[in-house]
Amino acid sequence: MTTLQTPPATAGAPAAAPRASRPARRRRGQGRWSALFLSPALLIIGVFTLIPMLMTVWISFHRWSMFTPITEMSWVGLDNYGRLFADSARVQAIWNTVAYVGLSALITVPLALLVALLLYFPKIKGKGVVRVILFATYVIPTIAIVIIWGNIYAPGYGPLSAMLGAVGIPAPGWLSDPSWALVSLVIFNVWQMLGYYVILLIAGLTQISEELYEAAKIDGAGIVRQTWSITIPLLRPSLVFVALMTFINSIQVFDPIYLLTQGGPANSTNVVSFEIQRTAFQYGMAGESSALAVSLFMMIVVAGAVLGMVMKGRKR
Repeated sequence: MTTLQTPPATAGAPAAAPRASRPARRRRGQGRWSALFLSPALLIIGVFTLIPMLMTVWISFHRWSMFTPITEMSWVGLDNYGRLFADSARVQAIWNTVAYVGLSALITVPLALLVALLLYFPKIKGKGVVRVILFATYVIPTIAIVIIWGNIYAPGYGPLSAMLGAVGIPAPGWLSDPSWALVSLVIFNVWQMLGYYVILLIAGLTQISEELYEAAKIDGAGIVRQTWSITIPLLRPSLVFVALMTFINSIQVFDPIYLLTQGGPANSTNVVSFEIQRTAFQYGMAGESSALAVSLFMMIVVAGAVLGMVMKGRKR
């Protein structure tokens, strides 16, 4: 009787590769389809965003006038960056930007928090209508708002000047006085952006459980204590996001300055974004303008990184 023997396994022979599981194959298939559907958007972003950004960085290392062909650029290395602080107008633009961003953040964030609390917690009618009115200031085109505020700030017949004159207070030159022009633009910015930030904070308030407030009331905590110990800590992600958006929107301000003051009077409202436009399109110095634009972009990146680190530190 013949005995069937199984051939011995060869030492060192590679084992058969396990077949990929069905979920793994499904995930790979979903990844391919996702890449296919995202490719048009990625192509548009690359053509209209990434390539212009890279070109701006490349131009910032060259001396080039926009009134000449781009082939006439000459390499200057970091000279354009070194000259950023050599021009007094640019130094003043940087300080004006710091003042504008600082005042906007100091006024907007606390005021948006206060208005959001007043529109969320009290049980009053008409809160939805007020929210819509506040948000409308954000969606109205800037040019329309500028026309309105240009008349509000008008000397003599403007409402602000008329109200101050009625009580015997001399009205300042809101947009013509170097001491008031930047402050007037900050007030305009706060009025325009406040509704957007209020809606963001109200959305954050809806994520806080009502049970926490009920437990705090049982323990005898008042409104101030509840706000300080419950609302603000749990609303911190929304507050940080609002602070970041305030910084970005304020540092990129251009339309109101271009339409209302043109950087004047006496360069008192000239900010970095307006100086970039003026340097490039009025003076034709594309290299120095690009260096200023890259520096502005780096400021935004650094601010975002700092706020991100603050958020991570708070979570720990």
